Order: sequence, then structure tokens, then C-alpha cells
Amino acid sequence: MVERQVPAAAENYQSYFERRWSHLRRARVRALAWLLDAPDLLDIHDPHWEGRIATLGPMTPETERWLLGLDRDPSALDAALGAKVHTRLGLYAEKLLAFYFAQQGRLVAHGVQVRAGRDATIGEFDFLLDAGPEGVEHIEFATKFYLLQGEVHGDIASSFDSFVGPNLADSLGRKMRKVFDRQLQLGSHPAAREVLPRPVVAARALVKGWLFYPAGTYFAMNGIAAGHCRGFWCALSELERMDADRFLILPRLQWLAPFRAASATWMLDRAQLVAELEDHFAASGTPVLVAVVRDERSSGLGAIVETERGFIVPDDWRERAGARLHP
Repeated sequence: MVERQVPAAAENYQSYFERRWSHLRRARVRALAWLLDAPDLLDIHDPHWEGRIATLGPMTPETERWLLGLDRDPSALDAALGAKVHTRLGLYAEKLLAFYFAQQGRLVAHGVQVRAGRDATIGEFDFLLDAGPEGVEHIEFATKFYLLQGEVHGDIASSFDSFVGPNLADSLGRKMRKVFDRQLQLGSHPAAREVLPRPVVAARALVKGWLFYPAGTYFAMNGIAAGHCRGFWCALSELERMDADRFLILPRLQWLAPFRAASATWMLDRAQLVAELEDHFAASGTPVLVAVVRDERSSGLGAIVETERGFIVPDDWRERAGARLHP
């Protein structure tokens, strides 16, 4: 084992990822590298989580070499993902991680549904990993993106509710309560015995993702890993305050790892970005994830590289988010 590298205080996660993984060219392999090497979203040592948060641990030299070989020949990964075009980011991330666990020889089962009768679904085991002859470990996996609405205040549980999903349908607090109260209890349900190959001897949640803070701010808090991946968010009318002048609107399946590509025909300047966002918000009230990029093609490095990322939200999003949090 080697100690996990973490970004230095003067660099953000994008510069760390570029320094560590710029040799990887394939988007799928870069996404897998991010899943394996990105900081955990939650602090596994914080007593609030009662020891029920999982971690993949430090990256090993063997895994680094495996990822490099996969980048050179991705046929095994491509076969595992299948020919179907993925549209759900969570399912895409699950299949990437399932491939890794299978390659490590740890995967017993993935996506095992528990039913009570023909039509009633009780839940699903994301991953069942080998825990020896005595049983399996249940890993509940989530890749989440939350925006901090307002400032952190009150006790730790209510502070997690201030991290809301872009579509306002979820919050970090609500998600973790569901994981702890329902999903991690699945192994003890009587109906689970019919599908489990061995008893569940441990159940933990593995949570990866990005947290987004109002532009120019950051609030450290207990329970959140200090080195987590983070970005900014701002309203469309506030975009003019940014110094950046090259942007990409990130497709959903490219939300995991920082963006890097030899070219990007959809790169936008500020005026073009504003026009695109105005059109989008006229039709939809959903925030848009944007990467600030650096064009290195003229320098001989031959790439467009993400330097920062953030959600741009409609100008009424704060009010809608506040009404959802404090009805």
C-alpha cells in the first residue's frame, strides 16, 4: 500500500487530477480512475456516521499500472459496460465500480433485488463483496452532486439538509437518512435470505461526488471529508463576475472526472455560454454544470483541460431552494 496523494493547499482537485492522471486519455478510464482515487465525500472517522461509511482506501501501484494498461487496451472495460448507451450517471458509475470489484476478485454479486412477492420490491443490494467464508459485505454506493443553499448552521444533521440536489428533489441529509434507515438494513429483511449467497456480516455506504458552494465561499464542517471534491455555484446574472472566458457545458456522463480532451467543438466564450444558458432556462429550470477550461493546444500540450467547475442556476433558484428547505 502507498499513502493516498491529496491536493496541496495551493491547488484544487482539478490541478491534482491533471498532475496525477493526465496520461489517461480515455473518458471511461479517467472516470474509473476518479472513482478509485477521488477523496471520499464523507469523513469516515467522524462519529456521526457510526463507522458505517466505507472507503476504497489508498491507490496502490498495482492499481495504477492496471489503469494504465486499461487505457491502452479498454476492450475488457468496454465489454463490461456493454453496447447500450448509458444515460443515468449513477448506473454508469455503478457499472464502472462493479468492473473494478470483479477484476479484484471481490465481487460476489451486483444489483441484487429483494422482492416480497411478484410485484413488491423491498430494495436492492448495490454490491455484495466477499468477506470470507462467514459472509458477504453489503456496499451501498452513491455518486452525488449537491449545492449548499445558505450557510451551515445548527447541528450537523440539519446542516446536511442544506446541501440540495440541482433539481431540488434530494438533499445530502435526506439521502443519508434513507441509506442508514432503509438501505443498509436490507440484509436483515426476511425476504433477503432468498437471494443472499451468504449472510451479510457488514453493511456500509460508499459515497463519492462533488459539493458546490456559493461562488467565493467554502464552509468546512464535521462529517464532510476535508479534501472532498468541490466547486462553485452562482446564478446566471452573477456569471459576469467570473474572470474565466472559456467554458464547456458538461454532459451528464462527464460529471465524474475533471474534463480533458484533445478537442472540444462545443467550447464557448462567455457571451456564447450566457446565450446557451438563457435558452436552456427559458425551457427548463434545472441548473447546468459548467467546466471552466484552459486551452493548451497552442502550447504544444495538445489538450483542453478543466480548471474549475460549477453549477449555473436560474436567477430564481435561490428562492425555490429556500422554499423547499423551509416550507
